[in-house]
Amino acid sequence: MPGVSLDRTGPASRVYFSERLRLHYADWGNPEAPPLILLHGSRDHCRNWDWVAEKLRSEWHVLAPDLRGHGDSAWSPGAHYSMAGYLYDLAQLIHQQELPPVRIVSHSLGGMIALRYAGIYPERVERLVAIEGLGHSPKTLARRAERRIAERMRRWIDEQRALSGRLPRRYASIEEALHRMQEANPRLSPEQARHLTVHGVNQNEDGSYSWKFDNYVRSEPPYEMTQRETEELWQSILCPVLLVYGSESWASSPVEDGRARHFRNAEVWTVEGAGHWVHHDRLDLFADRATRFLRAR
Repeated sequence: MPGVSLDRTGPASRVYFSERLRLHYADWGNPEAPPLILLHGSRDHCRNWDWVAEKLRSEWHVLAPDLRGHGDSAWSPGAHYSMAGYLYDLAQLIHQQELPPVRIVSHSLGGMIALRYAGIYPERVERLVAIEGLGHSPKTLARRAERRIAERMRRWIDEQRALSGRLPRRYASIEEALHRMQEANPRLSPEQARHLTVHGVNQNEDGSYSWKFDNYVRSEPPYEMTQRETEELWQSILCPVLLVYGSESWASSPVEDGRARHFRNAEVWTVEGAGHWVHHDRLDLFADRATRFLRAR
């Protein structure tokens, strides 16, 4: 697959603190350049952006955080992972690093966080790319809204109990973990899958390997920001937004389901031959379009 080889000069690992959590981010250098933040999705990690970061690092100061409960960031002590917590972490990174208005490229859960942040602090975001970052489709949200709070709470409690007894899966070797990675995303090239696996696991004391993410990130809170509130934040975004979707993804198109109309200045780009991870499936095409979008004034 073209465009997947990596420079051996990788990013520096940095740490910051948010709600007493020790959070990690990859810093690709070039601090005099305008800041660009890369936000990964659920059960992923910041090093999934390495190929994109290498293509963008010469023009921007690229910072790629690990969300709480992911990668090399701390797990939440209370096992709760809310949108409010993720938003606070992003706000703290930008605040503590004293960054000027930022550009953001995001994926999935990272897109959900970025789009909400840009609605809360519209003056802090200059341009935003969100790959399948609008969350659940309107149909899915409508079905969930039909459940009363008691039912949602019971489901959540049952789910939490089940997760409390779910031990992190152990793989005897990197190769075994790599095989699981390829099963989960067969679109990945062998090089991509190995890179994502190596940076996505920790070695246990017995020599086995487990994924870095906290199993509790699988659980969605029983109540959160309402869809109406989310749409209000989308409408508050002032910067240009590029909403990216893969033509072969399971995600709902924001044009077809009507969500694109909630943005003041958004363009929807459907990428042919790509699934949910557009930036992996069509790296060169994505990087070229993202670069031109981020450069524009």
